[in-house]
Amino acid sequence: MTHPMDLIPAPLSVGGPYRCGFLLDRRTTLYAAPGTEDTERWLRTTLGAAFALPLRSTDDENATNGVRLRIDDTLAPEAYRLDVLTNRVAVITGGGPAGVFWGAQTLRQLLGPEAFRKAPVKEEPVAALVAQTIEDAPRFGWRGLMLDVSRHFTAKDDVLRLLDLLAAHKLNVFHFHLTDDQGWRIEIERHPRLTEVGSWRARSKWGHRASPLWTDTPHGGFYTRDDIREIVAYAAERHITVVPEIDLPGHSQAAIAAYPELGNTDVVDTAALTVWDTWGVNPNVLAPTEQVLRFYEGVFEEVLELFPSPFVHVGGDECPKDQWKASPAAQARMRELGLADEDGLQSWFVRHFDRWLTARGRRLIGWDEILEGGLAEGAAVSSWRGYAGGIAAAEAGHDVVMCPEQHVYLDHRQAPGEDEPMPIGYVRTLEDVYRFEPVPPGLSAEAAAHILGTQANVWTEVMENRSRVDYQVFPRLAAFAEVAWSALPAPEERDYTGFERRMDTHYRRLDALGVDYRPPAGPLPRQRRPGVLGRPLEGTPPNV
Repeated sequence: MTHPMDLIPAPLSVGGPYRCGFLLDRRTTLYAAPGTEDTERWLRTTLGAAFALPLRSTDDENATNGVRLRIDDTLAPEAYRLDVLTNRVAVITGGGPAGVFWGAQTLRQLLGPEAFRKAPVKEEPVAALVAQTIEDAPRFGWRGLMLDVSRHFTAKDDVLRLLDLLAAHKLNVFHFHLTDDQGWRIEIERHPRLTEVGSWRARSKWGHRASPLWTDTPHGGFYTRDDIREIVAYAAERHITVVPEIDLPGHSQAAIAAYPELGNTDVVDTAALTVWDTWGVNPNVLAPTEQVLRFYEGVFEEVLELFPSPFVHVGGDECPKDQWKASPAAQARMRELGLADEDGLQSWFVRHFDRWLTARGRRLIGWDEILEGGLAEGAAVSSWRGYAGGIAAAEAGHDVVMCPEQHVYLDHRQAPGEDEPMPIGYVRTLEDVYRFEPVPPGLSAEAAAHILGTQANVWTEVMENRSRVDYQVFPRLAAFAEVAWSALPAPEERDYTGFERRMDTHYRRLDALGVDYRPPAGPLPRQRRPGVLGRPLEGTPPNV
């Protein structure tokens, strides 16, 4: 049993009598009101396995020794109330199906770290709850994690596992970065070479791009259409929206390697290009042609079939303009379109797909470079280069997801020193993430209403497998989840000491889940990468 104040993320309120209330045992039943069936199945699967209990369904809403799932639409859709009563009943009431599910996640935490295992660890697996009432609701509607599977491919089962970990932290958006220079990871039936050629590279840089080391094993993989359907359905059962990202017009060498006509053929021998094997900003970008637009419209048509998300991410970042400047065809295209410069050409790409997606009932979201050359009407912004892009977009009336590199890039190192494996970027400790504030101070109330929420980003250049992703993401994702969910005070007023105390219990949950997190005392010997060059940046990161 867990004390109610060991919950992560912290709930809005907890009240009790805090005396004997509920014992989960072989006679415990589940009552599910209409709309709560997904949560009923999830409880039976997770708690049933952890405690070896049948958790049978009942039609008797008033049965004792049971968990009751209900919906009360006077609550906000993701809000919930968990009542543990003295008559051996636990009632989870949500404003909608998602609220019921988040309440069930809280119930699992209250039952102790053993509730996070796949089989019982005690001879008589029962769990007790004290009588109490927890009322809770999220601060932000967008609480996300972005995973880059292009630099290093993540197997489907590991993606499903990550979705379970997001759900355990009440995160509700999975930003799926599916294409980049180093690999194309989604099957597109009308363009089969995108995966036949674009999903494999001959070797990979080992460490930062300045490292002299290479891994000569070919690397690759992709998700079939049915893999994607499975991932999306699995996420939906956990009330997580999967937002796909198809990068353009930069970060496109894998696509150009598969279909050379997509590149700027008048200045580059695109037929000689292969899937990129190192890291950094790639000069090979898409050509500004009608042929390229039609090609990617076909890609997006299949993406929309697979992903019901209202948002589709188009990347739009780190697009060097050198090839367009040198290309007579690109310059002629600019004159034809009446564009003043190459920034306008990038904006033309983004605006085209903004209109195209809008016509199909979807919304474009892109990295904050889409502000350059004029922000596409209706587009939302992922503000990654600090707060400035997000502030400008919000003040102009555009929706924003705050994910500044200086605060919530979880590929950045967690501590100074040589023990950190392949140290990248700024030092961002667990406490640093806990003190991150998604809404910049001084933002007008009208602009602040455009902050949809926040997400942490995980780029995998130096994360070659699941354990490395675990190490970089955890435990910092727990701090991020509390920032995204809980009604916290100003960063300087947050009770980090109390959060650390609650983490003592949460580490036991992560242990039960098999998460290979960074221990508070530093990396274990097997988690280090001695002698492999990273890219540490000195000094304190800027806030804008």
